Amino acid sequence: MNYGIIFYVIGWVLNFEAAFMLPSCITAFVYHEREGLALAAVAAVSLLAGLLIIRKKPKSMSMYAREGFVTVALCWIIMSAVGALPFVLAGAIPSYIDAIFETVSGFTTTGSSILPEVESMAHCLLFWRSFTHWIGGMGVLVFVMAVLPLAGGTNMYMMKAESPGPSVGKLVPRVKRTAVILYGMYVGLSILQLVFLLAGKMPVFDALVTMFGTAGTGGFGIKNDSMGSYSPYIQWVVTVFMILFGVNFNLYYLLLKKKWKSAASSTEVRVYFSIILISIALITVNIAPLFSNIWESLRHAAFQVGTIITTTGFATTDFDLWPSFSKTILVLLMFIGACAGSTGGGIKVSRIVILFKSIQKELDVIAHPHNVKKLKMDGRMIEHSVLRSVNVFIVSYVMVFAVSVLLISIDNFDFTTNFTAVAATMNNIGPGLAMVGPTQNFGMFSDFSKVVLIIDMLAGRLELFPLLILFARDTWTK
Repeated sequence: MNYGIIFYVIGWVLNFEAAFMLPSCITAFVYHEREGLALAAVAAVSLLAGLLIIRKKPKSMSMYAREGFVTVALCWIIMSAVGALPFVLAGAIPSYIDAIFETVSGFTTTGSSILPEVESMAHCLLFWRSFTHWIGGMGVLVFVMAVLPLAGGTNMYMMKAESPGPSVGKLVPRVKRTAVILYGMYVGLSILQLVFLLAGKMPVFDALVTMFGTAGTGGFGIKNDSMGSYSPYIQWVVTVFMILFGVNFNLYYLLLKKKWKSAASSTEVRVYFSIILISIALITVNIAPLFSNIWESLRHAAFQVGTIITTTGFATTDFDLWPSFSKTILVLLMFIGACAGSTGGGIKVSRIVILFKSIQKELDVIAHPHNVKKLKMDGRMIEHSVLRSVNVFIVSYVMVFAVSVLLISIDNFDFTTNFTAVAATMNNIGPGLAMVGPTQNFGMFSDFSKVVLIIDMLAGRLELFPLLILFARDTWTK
């Protein structure tokens, strides 16, 4: 284990986290808020600690799979632990467990909250709370790789550990260049959404934090009704951009390179949009009696389908009051999630496609035992390593999910609350149903259950294995 490179990367992450707090400090200055002192103090300590750690360069800058996964997991844990301090020091969230929950929910782009209401919180803390979504959306380690020459080609292991999906490929031969391209597209799409929000006469502060939540598919709002009080135009803009940020960013790269045929042949993207369109149509018809006209029904259906499948977590209405048919569709979308290589969470559409292809293959083998059939996706063979990782992921996912539901049931809340609380946190969605519905919060859970849900959020964002490897004995003994 190359501990030197792990600590070196952690040091740089602390430096960047200090820099990430500066916009929130500026916000405090603009709004004359004393809470900005807490942000400035934490930023200073984080910077000092980071500078002390990186003073000594490691003897070897090489990073392999084990170091990559451990580095990513530890960086996210430490980043969340430091990011929670301003809420505690400012007195906005006195309990450190609650502050950790809120911060992890931010960085993992989950959007679940322990706060009963947010409108009384200082602007600078609301800004930091939402900015964590934007930081975590593409991944802070991806940002570090875009800026720093860490470990040559071997830092691909960090990208694999942090990027969502069954497999990670490089857009260009160099990993650093890939990271730069990814963040370039991420920033460009974020700015485009901001322009559309401002064009709808949304206040600048509201537009910024809404863009952060949409781009990172996080969902923290600055109003108690989330997006419900904004105009239909704003809601449609957010709907469209949530869905766009749920698309695999490889598709945007192909479009930029004018590789139209390759872009159009993406099975995952076609399935993703098909699921969205079918779900919107079914829910629109099902909830039509609840609204004054079909267009209002369509708007709310499209928004909720977009926010759930992309695991964003915004809301325009209390969908917990919808018919069971519509709620069941939304729960299914919670598990499906967005595309691999996007900012969204969930199991990912590509894994769902691969699983269905595997089932179809097994049925064909049963019917025709002597036939040899290879699994393909987008005209390319699905490698055995990818298929194996998908199967292991699903088994691990079910086990972690089941254990989490069992553990938080100690609080003795109803099954719907417990089941959807784990689904909402592990899939990085935000709201669930019943006591954790879109108009409720997670504050009623005990500290023990909150810790379980915090682990679920981190496990979901990091796709289980980087976090699970921390608990493997061989990780530290060999």
